[in-house]
Amino acid sequence: MTPFDWTTGYPTVRMPIFGRNVVATSHALAAQAGLRMLWQGGNAVDAAIATAAAKTITEPCSNGLGSDAFCILWDGTQLHGLNASGGAPAAWNPDYFRDKYGADARHPPMRGWDSVTVPGAVAAWVALSERFGRLPFADLLEPAIEIAERGYLAPIVVQQKWAAAARIDDITRQPGFAETFLPHGRAPHVGERVTLPGIARALRAIGRTGGRAFYEGEIAEAMARHAGLHGGAMTVGDLAAFTPEWVTPTAQDYRGHTLHEIPPNGQGIAAQIALGILQNFDLAGLAPDGPEAQHLQIEAMKLAFADTYRYVADPRTMTVTPEAMLDPAYLAGRAALIDRQRAQVFGAGNPVRGGTVYLTTADESGMMVSFIQSNFMGFGSGVVVPEWGLSLQNRGHGFSLDPASPNVVAPGKRPFHTIIPGFLTRDGAPVMSFGVMGGNMQPQGHVQTLVRMLDHAQNPQAACDAPRWRFNAGLEINAESTMPAATLRGLVERGHRVAVIEDSYQDFGAGQFIWRMGDPATEGYVAASDPRRDGQAVVW
Repeated sequence: MTPFDWTTGYPTVRMPIFGRNVVATSHALAAQAGLRMLWQGGNAVDAAIATAAAKTITEPCSNGLGSDAFCILWDGTQLHGLNASGGAPAAWNPDYFRDKYGADARHPPMRGWDSVTVPGAVAAWVALSERFGRLPFADLLEPAIEIAERGYLAPIVVQQKWAAAARIDDITRQPGFAETFLPHGRAPHVGERVTLPGIARALRAIGRTGGRAFYEGEIAEAMARHAGLHGGAMTVGDLAAFTPEWVTPTAQDYRGHTLHEIPPNGQGIAAQIALGILQNFDLAGLAPDGPEAQHLQIEAMKLAFADTYRYVADPRTMTVTPEAMLDPAYLAGRAALIDRQRAQVFGAGNPVRGGTVYLTTADESGMMVSFIQSNFMGFGSGVVVPEWGLSLQNRGHGFSLDPASPNVVAPGKRPFHTIIPGFLTRDGAPVMSFGVMGGNMQPQGHVQTLVRMLDHAQNPQAACDAPRWRFNAGLEINAESTMPAATLRGLVERGHRVAVIEDSYQDFGAGQFIWRMGDPATEGYVAASDPRRDGQAVVW
């Protein structure tokens, strides 16, 4: 039996939920889409794909058919990783952007076609289905198609983000956006019916062709045509050349468990670096909500980000390896830089010497899936191919135009990525599939929730409900208003510049957790879903 404290609680509307087949995500209809596949004899991969497809309908302000995706899954025997982040169009290089946007440009633009890399999410669905799925691929998209055509009522948190995007000029003026996502000249109101027939049409074509329509057929041709009309460089050749990559997740031990993340070009290594640093401190002996425990985590996270932002890129162009960044001796040296009484600003070390949706599923056979897909910044590029309802990510903005940067833009290269699914094992056996969405909050959420579960025995829902902080830059952090006043004072006394934020949606991410309680066919799992979103964990 897992030794969690089941009585530990924070202000919440959620309770841990137990079952042998589980789906947890940030919209109830999407969770039900995945559960429907399990009822029909599908496995956790089938459920994940159905949930992911439904999320493109129910939370378009965070993801869409034009998203990228990452996945870590336990197939019942071993762990697999899938990197489905797309590369730059063949025409992209620093001169391409400087000629268009000026010699002083430091990054590709934030919006428009020149921020769009090849979308990888659809290819991820296909790859997962072909290798591990049980049901026909087209069947997995049917719940999403039904939701898109019949419509759904706009939920509270999604509507807030949708309405915020509708006030941003560089999104609303992008081609195709307003006609698809502002049909009444505004965002939908809470409880107003939303239909997205263009996405339903695209999903049918994707299902019918096993994804080929998206990368080499009629949808690909529409994307390339739309790009050409609006100043973009994406071609059918760029789309057809894309293949997601199966990868070995990186590993970092912590308190008798091992945290697995997708290796660079993603930022999952930041969570692993921070935990490797915290391994050098006795957090279990500190109050979980006290200022010292929070201070140590914040400082470890700063050190982790300093190295991540300096070194992480497409692994083909990184100057250091993930293994060097996670070397125990190196991390112990980084830990020694932390002052328990004073907040600091850290630079990168030298390891050479030593707008997102998340879902998780599990079934009674033992298969567990940790899956994340994202447009990056809300509605991403803002660009929409209207006849297909196809909104596109803006991952290209993550490239640098500095030739000395390992993240400098180049044809076919993957940019630095923020989305990170997480997975926890113990002695090689699966323990938990989980993730926390929300930009650079993602590794920070991984660290904070894992410390609560592994150091303080808080159950997954309590760890999910607990107040969070978010490091921004320098000495600046945000904190939720539910954090104890004494802790906030203690952080300020240590030199942190703390801004208390009421809007948890924007600043503190949202997690979904499935923890294996024993034999999946007998004891099953316990699941948690973040109260900061509209979703839920559902079981069968």
